[in-house]
Amino acid sequence: MTDRSTFGAATTALEAVDGIDLTGRTVVITGSSPNSIGIETARALATAGATLVLGLRDAAKASAAVEDLRASVPGASIDTEPLDLTSLTSVRAFAAAVMARHPQIDVLVNNAGVMATPFERTRDGFELQFGTNHLGHFMLTRELMPALLAGSGGRVVNLSSMGHILGGVDLDDPNYERREYSEWPAYGASKSANILFTHEFDRRYGGRGVHSYAVHPGTVQTDLFRYLDDDAAASIKRRSEKAGMPIKTPMQGASTSVVAITATDLPGGAYLDNCQVSDGVAEHAKDPDIAARLWTLSEQLVGAAFPA
Repeated sequence: MTDRSTFGAATTALEAVDGIDLTGRTVVITGSSPNSIGIETARALATAGATLVLGLRDAAKASAAVEDLRASVPGASIDTEPLDLTSLTSVRAFAAAVMARHPQIDVLVNNAGVMATPFERTRDGFELQFGTNHLGHFMLTRELMPALLAGSGGRVVNLSSMGHILGGVDLDDPNYERREYSEWPAYGASKSANILFTHEFDRRYGGRGVHSYAVHPGTVQTDLFRYLDDDAAASIKRRSEKAGMPIKTPMQGASTSVVAITATDLPGGAYLDNCQVSDGVAEHAKDPDIAARLWTLSEQLVGAAFPA
């Protein structure tokens, strides 16, 4: 077992996977565009021999990502499929295509996301951040459950954020149909939903050998910042550094995901930060009653229930 006692904020994904053999393991990752946490997660896993399936919205970015990966890891096994998390139709098509080629999936990494967007709705009418960050991944996980349950020791890794402290999920109006929209509380709600989903998933499926983990990757300036102007982005960096949390590179940001994917001694439903299990979860994001209610609401919103 890899000694993670020295891992921390500066650990890279390649360091986190050093000495680990993932040959024969299939990992699905959403949001693996260039210069992202997802692509660096994929790079680290590829060096360890994993078979990768990348879900990407932008075909040009997908091509660039795969070209970069194959150049840095010759012989890497990489599939790509189009995936638009703002469309449940796209989510279903992606899952069907993946399972047709990979009937057993060992790890699903729900990595893609948006942050602090102007008010928009997904194609299915959900508020964009809640719809993309939570409901799109909720539906994707549901669709891939046959493949996740087909093997032994499967897991689902959800990219959350310390930003979950900015807001809990309003179960009465999750899609801002009656409230005034504010981008940061909406982001916080979507990241809280990621953690609540993690807890409830593990409660339901941990006994069947499929566990779930939530990850805070740290403050990493990637395409996630695209909706912020320069002043807002600079403010986030200043606050992060003042709080003792230096800005990470994408390779450093991916390290905690790699630990969540590979470590064999994690408690089910754990929240990880800086490569370690953390208790830094706000009360509103770990309430089991809220988690159960969010699960039921999410099934109603996407119009599909998880297998019993």
